[in-house]
Amino acid sequence: MKLVSYKTEDREHLGVFVNGHIYNLNSCDKQLPDEMNAFLQGGEALMERAKNIDAQIKAGAISPKEEVFFELLAPVPHPTSCRDGYAFRQHVAAARRNRKVDMIAEFDQYPIFYFTNHNAIQGPGEIECMPDHFQKLDFELEVAVVIGKKGRNITAAEADSYIAGYMVMNDMSARTLQMEEMLLNLGPAKGKDFSTVIGPWLVTPDELELYKTDAKPGHTGNAYNLKMTCTVNGVEVSAGNMADMDWTFAEIIERCAYGADILPGDVIGSGTVGTGCFLELNGTGLLNNPAFKPQWLQDGDEVEMEITGLGRLINTIKKTDSDFSILALKK
Repeated sequence: MKLVSYKTEDREHLGVFVNGHIYNLNSCDKQLPDEMNAFLQGGEALMERAKNIDAQIKAGAISPKEEVFFELLAPVPHPTSCRDGYAFRQHVAAARRNRKVDMIAEFDQYPIFYFTNHNAIQGPGEIECMPDHFQKLDFELEVAVVIGKKGRNITAAEADSYIAGYMVMNDMSARTLQMEEMLLNLGPAKGKDFSTVIGPWLVTPDELELYKTDAKPGHTGNAYNLKMTCTVNGVEVSAGNMADMDWTFAEIIERCAYGADILPGDVIGSGTVGTGCFLELNGTGLLNNPAFKPQWLQDGDEVEMEITGLGRLINTIKKTDSDFSILALKK
């Protein structure tokens, strides 16, 4: 099942995406809430009711009215929190190699994550950026999960059952802001907090069963053979696979939930796939060829991310009409 959040006449709704059409779930079953957060709070009982509606539409047993005039939103427009992991060893190793520093042994000891701004979640469409963001503006090609039930001190062996679904994720990054503030060893903040993009829909785990594969040796949890690509203005710049995750989502969730509650509506990203951002691609290019010309996102660029089974997430970069700069405020 593919769940979508969308807006009509300034009101948010919850629907299912079936064969290119969106159908409102509440109009089919009045016990289903008309927005994503309340739906996720209802847990497995509401999920099963929604799956029943989805199955009936696909079988032709019911023919609800499809939505025609709408704005597609992030599948979870108001997450309870947003974390981002660091699961792909290839990306970490390449980024460190490009900086001529050794790979850190700790990567293989435990999964890590950081909290980003859950109030800056966006879906398909325009991404507004301030002038400082365009100082090395970057995409990051990732997968994200949404938590579907509350839990605490969850083991990796049981953690996959807490996942309500999967989405494409673009962890937008303003690299100049990010690199300057990380010199103070407090992690990414202004370099990340302006936009995190998820979408186009939330795909429930049952739809990915045919793509299941083995996790990396020594790791626990579900893994999936899903091709991941990113194009900028129609030119492919990144290609990878979700199966290359070294740390599984189950293991990341285990760490997230240690001594803390995870909640329905929490979004957790995988971290960047290998080759999945200009920072890595530019570094590799310059390492191999000093004459390499780095590329960063520009005003008007169209960024399209596609992951097998999860759909295409398309955004257009837009420069805000402002000259305000926090980089200019440095002492």
